Amino acid sequence: MRPLTGTPQASPTPTHGCALRPWACTRRHWLTQALRSAFAVPVAAALWPWLPTAAHAQTAPLPALGDGGDMTLAEERELGDQIARAIYRDPAYLDDPALAELLQALWQPLLAGARQRGELSDELAQRYAWRLLLGRDPTVNAFALPGGYLGIHLGLIGVTQRADELASVLAHEMSHVTQRHIARLLTRQSQQAPLVLAAMILGALAASAAKNADIAGAAVAGGQALAVQGQLNFSRDMEREADRIGLAVLQAAGFDGQGFIGMFERLQQSARLNDDGSFPYLRSHPLTTERIADMRARLQLQPANPPTTSVSPQWYAAMAARARVLADPAPDRLRTHARALRPDDPANAYAAALAHGLLREPAAALAAQAALQRSLPADDAAAQRAARWLRLELLTLLHPEATLDPAARASLPALARTALDDGTRAGLLLAAQAATRGGDGELRRACAQRLQAWCVQRPDDAQAWEVLAGVQRALGYPVRAGRAEGEARLALLDETGALDRFRATQRLAAQQRSDDWQELAVLDARVRHVEAVLREREAALRRQR
Repeated sequence: MRPLTGTPQASPTPTHGCALRPWACTRRHWLTQALRSAFAVPVAAALWPWLPTAAHAQTAPLPALGDGGDMTLAEERELGDQIARAIYRDPAYLDDPALAELLQALWQPLLAGARQRGELSDELAQRYAWRLLLGRDPTVNAFALPGGYLGIHLGLIGVTQRADELASVLAHEMSHVTQRHIARLLTRQSQQAPLVLAAMILGALAASAAKNADIAGAAVAGGQALAVQGQLNFSRDMEREADRIGLAVLQAAGFDGQGFIGMFERLQQSARLNDDGSFPYLRSHPLTTERIADMRARLQLQPANPPTTSVSPQWYAAMAARARVLADPAPDRLRTHARALRPDDPANAYAAALAHGLLREPAAALAAQAALQRSLPADDAAAQRAARWLRLELLTLLHPEATLDPAARASLPALARTALDDGTRAGLLLAAQAATRGGDGELRRACAQRLQAWCVQRPDDAQAWEVLAGVQRALGYPVRAGRAEGEARLALLDETGALDRFRATQRLAAQQRSDDWQELAVLDARVRHVEAVLREREAALRRQR
């Protein structure tokens, strides 16, 4: 598990409208290099046959709404996997069990609502990843990627006040994926690529005749500007479609449709007052008056149905406070959260307790957590559970501290067992982490058994594999720990890293003369599987060349 402390780094992950930024930047770099090396009439003349294709691209019809254009589902998934690999390697990527629990409480009803309405077909549900990627970034942003990946910055969670506001963003971004907007954008860009190339060729010819490279630069800039304007016009249609479908999915999932209006109003106010670059969602999703008026009109025409979701306001407020603390864990910011403790405010108490814990101040952290527990309604099971998880997390984090109260330290195993029996992913992971730091052998074996069963059912849960590796190592099973580490790399789409870890574990088993034959057989099978995947990918790359 990634530690909570550390300097936050801006994530390079782009929004749906900018999901192709790395690709677009590569194109701009290619154009620059081409201008430097191809300013010659023979080269331009050789490329001249592209010009009829460019003229055809201008008149090509736009894809129909919901049509993926020229890109297949498999190609879109592969593109999404490539971008996700880069995100997983980014230090800003975060898998936080508590926040992931909240996101899944919003995400799963939205998926069910999209299926109920027919927006999410069985083929899309099976072929796409449908993963939420959380980024330790204080900016207010969310993005959709090809192949069913959605990203959420901590800053977005922290700025929202109600569950239906965040759910509205997820519904909007999901609609970009289900309507295959990114594939349509790629089709649009591929149609415009010859047009941009034609501008470059004409610029090269003009520069050669006039002996002035600035003319070529101006021609290329004009061609790019034309392509960008077409892209913007196309994206506005997509935004309206994502609003319309997203609202229907949001309501089908049991959320209040007013969440869209609340989010629009919050972002619009930020745009008007203090958008200093910390609200990138405002630029990738422009809040036009037309969009907001259209959403209000749609809500007025629909009957008011009471929300049916189970996300309590207190739980959501606590998790939003957690997101604000983790988004910027610099010491001065943590001090600000810690000093702002108000015992009667659950969100404020949660933020103060977590901040004191990250500052390694055991007494203050546990006192703030106790205030949080007292401020929550006794019948709010989700919020009470979040408070217990926070206490377990603080005890695990502060366990080696000499100043930690002995009674509090002694309570860690019992609290971990309670979390283990909770049946949720967050409870399982927190219990196993606590067992690794301060549990006995019996607790560790119970955690290892539960984690193994969890990972068999959910092999793409990288953090579960990482936590299992820590528990196995604490139990004295280095071969099992090494295999779990390799599985974690595989779940993060790092096949090369997984193969290296599997092979290193095989060498370790040979050195130690391990007699765990069942684990060794599984390890050998995993090595062969990853080798086959890498060979297939290399063959595909050769065919593309």
